[in-house]
Amino acid sequence: MVNRKLCIEDLLKLEAFQHLSQTRLEWVCDRTQTVMVQAGETLIQERDPHRGLFILVQGQMLITRRSEGTEIPLGRHQAPAFFGEVQVLTDEPAPVTLRAITDCHLHEIEASDFLTLLHECRTFERMVFRIVEQRLRGLESFIRGREKMAALGTLAAGLAHELNNPAAALVRALREMPPAILELQRMNLVYGKRQVDDAHTKQWLQARDTGYDLILNNRVDAVTLSDRTEILENWLEDYGVSQAWKLAEPLAEGGVETETLDQLMVRWRDDPTELREIGLQWLSLSFEVISMIKHGLRGAERISELVQAMKSYSYLDQGTRQEVDVHQGLEDTLRLFAHKLKQGVQVKRCYDKQLPKLLVYGSELNQVWTNLIDNAIDAMNGKGVLTITTQRKEHSVRVDIMDSGDGIPPETQSRIFEPFFTTKPVGKGSGLGLEAVRRIVENRHQGTILVESQPGNTCFSICLPLV
Repeated sequence: MVNRKLCIEDLLKLEAFQHLSQTRLEWVCDRTQTVMVQAGETLIQERDPHRGLFILVQGQMLITRRSEGTEIPLGRHQAPAFFGEVQVLTDEPAPVTLRAITDCHLHEIEASDFLTLLHECRTFERMVFRIVEQRLRGLESFIRGREKMAALGTLAAGLAHELNNPAAALVRALREMPPAILELQRMNLVYGKRQVDDAHTKQWLQARDTGYDLILNNRVDAVTLSDRTEILENWLEDYGVSQAWKLAEPLAEGGVETETLDQLMVRWRDDPTELREIGLQWLSLSFEVISMIKHGLRGAERISELVQAMKSYSYLDQGTRQEVDVHQGLEDTLRLFAHKLKQGVQVKRCYDKQLPKLLVYGSELNQVWTNLIDNAIDAMNGKGVLTITTQRKEHSVRVDIMDSGDGIPPETQSRIFEPFFTTKPVGKGSGLGLEAVRRIVENRHQGTILVESQPGNTCFSICLPLV
């Protein structure tokens, strides 16, 4: 049995845990296990299956990683500190070895209990994700520093380029979450003052909980989502909601139907106060918050995939192919760029609903969409029309990504796929994005990539074979 008082005192030495309630701190301590490690002993070996979250109460731990047969020191954890959160979030093996420099006293929190804390305390979650980002950026720095050969140096730079988007997704989700939660709390107070009957409140909660399940488990496909968003936007406009499009997509992600809204809102249609719309806003914002959490976790998983996939970049024949929904990959990528799209980019989707799944290297194909969509947004300076078309062409699938930007000058079109060639200002482009696109499409998937560009219409066409 853990000494509860001592455990709580240890937890409170860490800033993140200071945001937990006394009850929740006691809950944590009741579930922790004491771990003692003698100087020189190994706590975690690189590639070991992940365990839980470790809280270092006393002592120092050395962090190392093997590179080219040599164990390289990366840094150290000195009490008070915690570690192990990246592996819990990503469900990946340990990327480093942890060895005691001195005798160490630790508490271990099981992975499931740690995830419970994340979901229940948003401030705690935000601080943990900040630390995750810092540590993964440190690991990225290590990888870049160890690559000495020119080819491996190019791959490390490409990895750094790809890490930026999921890392930004983490930061963005955590930055947007606090004001959203505060607004939800305000709405709850306003609603509570009306003393609405329990049966009606239960209807709202049921709609919310059903939506949570759909969002967290990806039960709504991209094509259905697009169609439902349009239907809901029309309903909201008829109801009189200003900027209906802002509410329509979150409600669509939550699987809400217009019949459900008719039932929920019938008693509020003639209400002269903000309660006439507050339920719609509450439900939409609730879905946005759960999406922030899901996308933040997905960003962490994506970073881990990229780090663990470093060898796949070097040895391109060792990856694993999967059956993927092209539309889902495109939609996931669009979500990563939601902050840029909101600045003035209109997205037009022309999806072939009968498109078959493709046997491809899924994570790498997502890099293609990421680079092309990011470039399209930059080409339009954040304002314009982004059109994405999918269609089947005999024995292949074709994806067209078009933007309404200024176009690519004729004199540079022949060079855009060269490594390190970029037209972006210093610090904004590595020149590896389109080179990676070409490599993944042509070398990895035996596909083709074509470019047509003129002012107001630049189109990258990707053709991928079905077999």
